[in-house]
Amino acid sequence: MDIVVKGRKTEVPERFRKHVAEKLNLEKIQKLDGKVMSLDVEVSKEHNPRQADRKDRVEITLRSRGPVIRAEASAADPYAALDLAAEKLSARLRKEHDKRYTRRGVGRVPAAEVASHVPDAATLDANGAVVPSYEETEAVPTKRIGSLEVQGEGPLVVREKNHVAAPMSLDQALYEMELVGHDFYLFVDSETKEPSVVYRRHAYDYGVIHLRTDPMVVNGEPSPDAGGTLGG
Repeated sequence: MDIVVKGRKTEVPERFRKHVAEKLNLEKIQKLDGKVMSLDVEVSKEHNPRQADRKDRVEITLRSRGPVIRAEASAADPYAALDLAAEKLSARLRKEHDKRYTRRGVGRVPAAEVASHVPDAATLDANGAVVPSYEETEAVPTKRIGSLEVQGEGPLVVREKNHVAAPMSLDQALYEMELVGHDFYLFVDSETKEPSVVYRRHAYDYGVIHLRTDPMVVNGEPSPDAGGTLGG
């Protein structure tokens, strides 16, 4: 696999190309992700004098059989920007590697030994179905927590956060999602002023969900103002 270095509206010197090959150690990258198919490095330059300290931007895109991993950074020169982007790429590769390693089942407890390792674990019958406990066969008390109706004691985790977010375009939301390395990103669409979500689909595609309110429906019921006029 080769590293493809290209410039967007700027020339890329041969010296910088060699530095990219030295900085992005393919052997190390392939140890973290053995299914890498391509590694692209794009260099661009900001000509706005007000952004002199961030005029050089480097974006690294790694494509493999899994999700696309991007890392980018801006600095006063392309070498510093490359160093920052390479650090971000390395951190995200290690994160993905750790996810795969965890999912392989390291330390997994055999089904026959679950009861001895996990307190109050469910019991399975010969067909693999859950055997209800004595408590489950009794009447289960119901209570309300906020707008939720909960049976029994849980488990229930309620977590609520409020964030102040400036409206942004769809392109900016995709950029922010790749920047934080998540599979989805919640934002306020600058055109519709409605909450929306961009998310990663299969291969290299993305999806977007727009949430729009219906003024004719209030709390799941037709609004009393939604009816027609009364005839005489």
